[in-house]
Amino acid sequence: MKRIAPVSTHKIFVLICLFTLGIAYGQGKKQTKNTLFGKPVTKENVNPKNGYTRCATTEYEKFLQEKNPKRMTDAQFEAWVTPLIRRYAAMRTTSQSGGIITIPVVVHVIHNGQAVGTAPNITDAQVQSQITVMNQDYRKMAGTPGYNTNPVGADTQIQFALAQQDPNGNPTNGIDRVSLCQTSWSDTEVDSTVKPATIWDPTQYMNMWTVQFTGNTLLGYAQFPDNNFTTTDPNYLAGLNTSGGSANTDGVVSNYNVFGSNAYNDGTFLLNSTYDKGRTMTHEVGHWLGLRHIWGDSTCGNDFCADTPVHHDANYGCPSPIPLSCDTPPVNEMIDNYMDYTDDLCMDIFTQNQKDRIVVIMNNAARRSTLKTSTKNSPMTLFANDAEVKLEASCPAVICGAAPNQTIQKITIYNRGTSNLTSARLNYSINGGGNITYNWTGNLATHKSATFEITINSATNGTINVSIATVNGVTDPRTTNNTASGTFIIPTAPTNYTFLNYVFRLQQDYFGSETTWSLINASGITLYSGGPYTDKATLPALLTKNWILANNQCYTFTINDSAGDGICCGTTSGSGYYDIKSTDGLTVIKSGASFTSSESTSFTTNTLAYEKFETSNDMYLYPNPTKGTLNIKVSRNFGLPNSYTIYNYLGQIISQKNVSNENDLSINTSTLSNGVYFIMIVKEDQKKTLQFIKG
Repeated sequence: MKRIAPVSTHKIFVLICLFTLGIAYGQGKKQTKNTLFGKPVTKENVNPKNGYTRCATTEYEKFLQEKNPKRMTDAQFEAWVTPLIRRYAAMRTTSQSGGIITIPVVVHVIHNGQAVGTAPNITDAQVQSQITVMNQDYRKMAGTPGYNTNPVGADTQIQFALAQQDPNGNPTNGIDRVSLCQTSWSDTEVDSTVKPATIWDPTQYMNMWTVQFTGNTLLGYAQFPDNNFTTTDPNYLAGLNTSGGSANTDGVVSNYNVFGSNAYNDGTFLLNSTYDKGRTMTHEVGHWLGLRHIWGDSTCGNDFCADTPVHHDANYGCPSPIPLSCDTPPVNEMIDNYMDYTDDLCMDIFTQNQKDRIVVIMNNAARRSTLKTSTKNSPMTLFANDAEVKLEASCPAVICGAAPNQTIQKITIYNRGTSNLTSARLNYSINGGGNITYNWTGNLATHKSATFEITINSATNGTINVSIATVNGVTDPRTTNNTASGTFIIPTAPTNYTFLNYVFRLQQDYFGSETTWSLINASGITLYSGGPYTDKATLPALLTKNWILANNQCYTFTINDSAGDGICCGTTSGSGYYDIKSTDGLTVIKSGASFTSSESTSFTTNTLAYEKFETSNDMYLYPNPTKGTLNIKVSRNFGLPNSYTIYNYLGQIISQKNVSNENDLSINTSTLSNGVYFIMIVKEDQKKTLQFIKG
């Protein structure tokens, strides 16, 4: 195909399905430290203009093929779909034909207990803006950024609508908010944990997930269609195996801050300023519908669409002049195709042959063809007064200042009725006990929600049951969404240590600029901290810090890695790590390395240690007698003393010293005459006197 594409003046660089690595990180790190679905990110994956790796869908497909030997290879898929596309193309006319397909969509907003509008718990308006953009793009809507005048540009006749019925037949707005007790998720964790725990029936819904990816670097990927096809015969035209590969992971995933478009920002959107036009998901849904990257994932590769030029490779930004294709004779590459890697504002076209692939997939592929007849986006009868109740996840926690045998349970109430919800009476029970009444008041429009907290007193973890008794002062006519059950977890008390001196060690990896750490007390005051450090070509020297802490306090240590991959790995060999130990090294409070974005631990100090100071038998002087250096050994239960005073046998003061570190506990006695001496060790308001001999 020959085509001269116009050059657009676009400024915002969009990642379509991205695993970003961070502009500040060295090239060596991008090739070795980060991974896509368990495989190192290579130079070929990295955008040379800004250091981003663009698309994870191809890597994800290889990952799925390795996990499931029955899943079709790329060659088998094309052998199956190509004859079907030819048959479809032969039957259609050159004009747009066929019916419009509306795909019901559910968007799972995965968070960690944050309020709506606080990252990553994005607002309804941000979610809805993404659906709007996809409809503009897939329908080539006039007057929108999705419109084009290219002669091969096509209205795919695919459109999307947020579901109006949930899997239980209850009303929904198609936005499913789920707290999963984790701050961020790696690509493999999304696949192994998030998707299976939250997916709605993929034969009835297109599932989309917004998450906070670990390191906030992966921006999106999709699951390519599959039918468990096992023969490579290109003439094989049989139907699909209905199992269709991995059903509990099928859908499209996005980082929360590239889901939606700032064109519709009502002031609540949480969007990355570079990737804020919604084309991340336009591209990824294209993969979900069977489209390949326009360059075929290889130099002058095949995207199996005859009306797209043969690209040399991916295009970034909005290149000018437009690169020439691999065709003979060469033509301009189609830099505005949604399946390239150009800026959001550059993109405005699906072609007729891309539409052909999409139509064939929608007619034949497992968990795609059934969506054509799904009614989950159809309106259902709403009652005037209808509330839904959900329990937020109870997460394991070690918390400074947590009340003994007590936890906070969050409950969310949704208005599923047509009248504003202003009041509701709820009953809840703990561990099967008697009902406790909670009266909620507020003002919620249809499909809006509010979250409130109740306090649970229990000696152990247990169960909670909650039900709606009345809404707006009347009985709720829809009982199928009035109850929820779950488990609660009592926070664990921090481990107590009977000493006040600690040694923190940090072996940085090669990427010190990513690492920060802090130790704070229960009042939120930072006592010790460090980083970011300097990147090094070799492993830096071990960093050692002595912490002197107060008695009867709770402390929280946190270590962060801005790239989201901990400090476990280097570019060639060696690893970073950290640990917190007692001064004698015998007690380990915490250690780690592969903690992704962040790791924390809380602990307390012994409140009764000083009571035994004066009578403790675990303090002594050595060597005793001494000829040179005399060492004071103080039990680690007590931490460093404040000071000591040396007296001669007549009770006269020979010397005094304040103690600031362990080196101060080694005393040079070379100036002392031979004889008997006494040393009084002071800790707060308590004293311990020991005798030594200089000889």
